[in-house]
Amino acid sequence: MKKTVLLLLMLVVCVSVDARKKREVTFAPDSTSKNIFTLSGDFLFRGEYRDGGVAEDDESKDYAAFLLTRVMLKLEYEHKWFSMRVTPRFSGIWGQGNNGTFSLFEGWVQAKSSQGLFAKIGRQELSYDDERIIGSDDWTMMASSHDVVKLGYDGPCHKVHAIVGFNQNPTAADFKGGTTYIDGSQPYKTVQVLWYHYQPRKIPFGVSALFMNVGMQSALEDGPRNYYQQLTGGFLGYHGNFFEAELSGYYQFGRDEHSIPISAWMASCKFTGVPTKYLKIIAGYDYLSGDKNFAVPQHGAIGLTRHTINRGFSPLFGSHHEFYGAMDFFYIQNYIGGFSPGLQNAYISLNAFPIEDLRITANYHYMATGTEMSSHNLKMTLGHEIEVETAWKFASFGSLSAGYTYMNGTETMNRLRRGNGDNHLHWVWLSLRFYPRFLNIGW
Repeated sequence: MKKTVLLLLMLVVCVSVDARKKREVTFAPDSTSKNIFTLSGDFLFRGEYRDGGVAEDDESKDYAAFLLTRVMLKLEYEHKWFSMRVTPRFSGIWGQGNNGTFSLFEGWVQAKSSQGLFAKIGRQELSYDDERIIGSDDWTMMASSHDVVKLGYDGPCHKVHAIVGFNQNPTAADFKGGTTYIDGSQPYKTVQVLWYHYQPRKIPFGVSALFMNVGMQSALEDGPRNYYQQLTGGFLGYHGNFFEAELSGYYQFGRDEHSIPISAWMASCKFTGVPTKYLKIIAGYDYLSGDKNFAVPQHGAIGLTRHTINRGFSPLFGSHHEFYGAMDFFYIQNYIGGFSPGLQNAYISLNAFPIEDLRITANYHYMATGTEMSSHNLKMTLGHEIEVETAWKFASFGSLSAGYTYMNGTETMNRLRRGNGDNHLHWVWLSLRFYPRFLNIGW
């Protein structure tokens, strides 16, 4: 017993042993275990090569090759009604001079009742519905987590979540910064979310309703000023054995961080056919509204556009890489001048599963602006993107994946991005991921 306790102390696990009951610590938690501790890891390595894209100098060649690393260590504790998780994270490019970025990705505690009520506080991932508006964006090296309080009810058919967040700059801790929050790790000062989901017991159909209030802050000479924007909408999903369908629609209003009124919307549909267990066929269409006011001048020119209303829809905290093309030109990178022409994304995807644990995917995207470009002597078409990806789960704790993406951009894309004139864009990547479980004990 002493050797076991010493081992647990070395792993930073606090165990209380009642000598009278002689409770044993086991490495295989069962139904009698009232306390469970898990130590696991997430190691992601990805190499990328990019050729073509955005370059301010017309004579330059925009290409890059680099290796990325992300390492997370998850420490989890679970009791009958109480649980907690701490996840430190490192991310960086190989050879990075400042040794990359160390941060706390997760750090939360949660209490829950047997009736489905729960309260969760701290830094945590948020993921709702198809992650189009709120998602973890796990593809990126940094991913997304939020410092919030989440209260709710998770029942067999009904779920209700309420989320509240309030961010502050460290300088405000000495009462000199008031409630200033500029250039922080989150894009918002405050956020409030209300989410409801209904899932029938015997039908593979679900419906969700979402409302968000997001407070942005701008630094002005007379002090910081808050602007609030709202988003409301819903999600429908049917996931049968041979057919799946997803529909969503959202409307955005309020004011942006420049105090400009917002009136924007988006709608999407996605249909999946499963003719055999070896094949999935997916087709869908996304529309995100945009602003007709052009704010990207030609090289060497100064362009000023007065916006009286912002019609460019923002997906806020969604997993953008999953929806709008693998090259991440849309809603991850900003347009020069802040102009958002919106987006139309029509796509089709084939997913083949030739053998167990192997997936091969081929995607095609047709992309266009959400607004007319004729007044600027440009067409709406942005380009055609082809993606090929394969993923192999070679072990219960590891996977290997690779992909190639080609995009044939147009003059409209080149103008909006101030590209180098080469509209043939290539991207190749290779990713290796390990997610081992080092320790899982109960007592």
